Amino acid sequence: GVGGEVKRETSTMPGYAGSSWYFLRYMDPHNSETFCDRKASDYWNQVDVYIGGTEHAVGHLLYSRLWTKVLYDLNLIGFDEPFKKLVNQGMIQGSSRYVYRLTFPNTLDEFASNMKAGGKTIDEKKSLFISYGIFKSIENLPPEKKAEYLEKYLPEINNLFQGTTIQSIFHVDVNIVDGIELDIEKFRNEKSEYKNAFFICEDGTLNAPLSFGEGLGVRSTNGKYICGLEVEKMSKSKYNTVNPDDLVNKYGADTFRMYEMFLGPVEQSKPWDTKGIEGVHRFLRKLWRLFYDEVKGPIWTTAAPSTLERAGGEATEAELKVLHKTIKKIEYDTENFSFNTAVSAFMISVNELADLKCRKKEILEKVLILLVPYAPHIAEELWSRLGNEGTILNAAYPAFDEKYLVETSKEYPISINGKMRATIKIALDAAQPEVEQIVLQNEIIQKWLEGKAPKKIIFVKGKMVNVVV
Repeated sequence: GVGGEVKRETSTMPGYAGSSWYFLRYMDPHNSETFCDRKASDYWNQVDVYIGGTEHAVGHLLYSRLWTKVLYDLNLIGFDEPFKKLVNQGMIQGSSRYVYRLTFPNTLDEFASNMKAGGKTIDEKKSLFISYGIFKSIENLPPEKKAEYLEKYLPEINNLFQGTTIQSIFHVDVNIVDGIELDIEKFRNEKSEYKNAFFICEDGTLNAPLSFGEGLGVRSTNGKYICGLEVEKMSKSKYNTVNPDDLVNKYGADTFRMYEMFLGPVEQSKPWDTKGIEGVHRFLRKLWRLFYDEVKGPIWTTAAPSTLERAGGEATEAELKVLHKTIKKIEYDTENFSFNTAVSAFMISVNELADLKCRKKEILEKVLILLVPYAPHIAEELWSRLGNEGTILNAAYPAFDEKYLVETSKEYPISINGKMRATIKIALDAAQPEVEQIVLQNEIIQKWLEGKAPKKIIFVKGKMVNVVV
């Protein structure tokens, strides 16, 4: 209690110890005699894959290896490495934005009076911001040259630019920047000291605060203020953090989840760019439109009892090729932690199925099963709407069949006297007589032959056909 005896804790071992062998205890958590029965550890063996950030490298992974090797030497476990495979995911970085503010030496009062209109002066801070392109143009100029450069944008300030320096380059909240374009009004409203700030925009026009009014040649503008950009650690102090809750509310959890995977390889650090999330969102909307039309409602089809009345049932060769190509790619990429390329494969497959006008449940529901780890909510929702019982998580993973990817035909270039005149799709197993017949019946080739009989037809299997006249 208060004022009573206080005992200082000197043992910090439990924390370090716990993080060094917890994965062994998971194998036999209720054993009160020993940390893990040897039968259990021999059965479960090492951790198959450990995924964590690089910050764990010393504080956890190094100690885990040490403890595992000691326990192995004591013959308490049968392996001397804790993890079979280690994957360090890269850090999601922030994409910071900068603004550039000018200051004027000993002329602030004159600046204020010169910029006065309707009895109003600019804010006490008298802030003037210049867009990124203009900043880069004057960054390395001597003061007199800076003044000369800037006066062409604001001649009404006369010689106040003499000795002008860039007073500060500082971070601005990425949430009020669209790509690299600053929302000037939000910036003014965010901090009271900038409520009357002036901005020289990228096109050289001046954006003056509403409170300033008109006068002294001050131009109203639709010009854009462009921010500087730098990729660095995501941190509140750098104003480059993005709140996941806001994005989930706007786009949904599936979009956020897939875009995070789409940013790049899992092991690499990569900058977050909210502007790019729209592409993933469009993909999920396009997926939905394979199942639902905004006017007609459900548009998927199922095979009817009779093949004569199957009404869009049984899948075509082209649809099966898209499906099995996707099964193969997603299975490989997922097992190899190549999530960004898997997301790309999903986008390609949905585009191809849309082009084929595929509406068949037997194809589409298999795509949903593949999609579950990437976009679980939309996959579960559509699975249920297709009339399936139970959760999609219990559905059997689609089996890949190589036969659907074997090419059975080829687009052959058809030349006449060495000049290509057409392309014709011909079966790969077609023999010379069949190829000659197909080529000579083609309308384009007949036009070029002008009724003449060819001297010979050269057929190189799998490559080309040349008609010699």
